[in-house]
Amino acid sequence: MEKSKERLEVLNRINEFEKEKKFDIDVENDLPAKPLEANEVDYLNKKLTSKINTKIANYIARKFIDKLIKNEDVIIKEVLGLDNLSNLDTGFIITCNHFNPYDNFALHEVLKTYLKKTKKRFYKVIKEGNYSFKGLYGYFFRHCNTLPLSSNYNTMKNFNHAIDTILKRGDIVLIYPEQAMWWNYRKPRPLKAGAFRYASKTNVPIVPCFITMSDSTNYDKDGFKIQEYTVNFLKPIFPDTSLNLKDSSEKLSLQNYQMWKEVYEETYKIPLTYEE
Repeated sequence: MEKSKERLEVLNRINEFEKEKKFDIDVENDLPAKPLEANEVDYLNKKLTSKINTKIANYIARKFIDKLIKNEDVIIKEVLGLDNLSNLDTGFIITCNHFNPYDNFALHEVLKTYLKKTKKRFYKVIKEGNYSFKGLYGYFFRHCNTLPLSSNYNTMKNFNHAIDTILKRGDIVLIYPEQAMWWNYRKPRPLKAGAFRYASKTNVPIVPCFITMSDSTNYDKDGFKIQEYTVNFLKPIFPDTSLNLKDSSEKLSLQNYQMWKEVYEETYKIPLTYEE
């Protein structure tokens, strides 16, 4: 099966950016994002229309995920460490490596029993451009408990308030601290500070999650082997309240990266190195 020229170009960009240490730069051919104004996003679902659309979108998304799994477009091989969530009675942040548009669907699938049992809601931080997507994906991005980032100062004030409210009321926020999605990239990348600042500011734990991959026998529409996922939930890490916000955030970030690194090296049996 012939491999997609576009995917090959993306893989080449990933290789180039790794050598240049540009770990947080997008590699996809996405259109420039439209800045989101403060009145465009109802972060806390206060409007009746937002509540209705969220209910509809989550129902459709559940069916969509079920179909992906049935057709083996998403293959979850194993889930490890889910019991690390069992004693968390506060809100918390899940950090995860970002390598596929469907990786958050995999998390939705493995967390569904936990979410039903605990009644916690699962929110996802998304990039600004995703919020304006057309079609079904756009509907999901706008209404499936998403928290879009924005280049607009006032919109980000609302975003920050929403994160604070959601965590303090005991719900879960998924943040991709690597920032950019690098397709099928297996290594952990350096982490941005945001997730760890929010955890330190609200004094909630981080649950590092690192998804490892192996080739399946199935091929996707672009001619590449579909990856089988092992979802690794690691032990929660907690802000150090004896430190100031900056130092606590940095400590959490280093702990998170080290834990991901250990899973990577243990799974793939190779040391973590980056191309020079």
